[in-house]
Amino acid sequence: MSTQGKVVDIGQCDPDHGSIKRLVESLGLTVVRAHTADDAKKLVSQEGVVLALVNRVFDADGSSGMECITDLVSLSKAPGFANPRMKVMLVSNYPEYQEQALALGALAGFGKAALRDPQTIDLIKAALA
Repeated sequence: MSTQGKVVDIGQCDPDHGSIKRLVESLGLTVVRAHTADDAKKLVSQEGVVLALVNRVFDADGSSGMECITDLVSLSKAPGFANPRMKVMLVSNYPEYQEQALALGALAGFGKAALRDPQTIDLIKAALA
């Protein structure tokens, strides 16, 4: 697992962002925050982004995390993209949305209810391997 790089946390409310940030930083990674899909696209285009964590419904504007996942997966495959190895994960407690995210090209994600579960750390580590 790489212990360097940035993780973009997208669409979370303040308390959830804080919890996710603490978890990810405990793995030696830097966390940057995006409130909207446009902000996320700008941030993931910066050097060093290794993972995007996408909320199912964005707190700031109610946007669809699924649409953002589609855009980010597509962007990561574009020629010349700064972070072609960047992975995308959905943050949602709902299995049906996790399945949908997988179908869109995201990796298996996790729910906010599982932030303290050791399996969540294992999922993040596997995404960065």
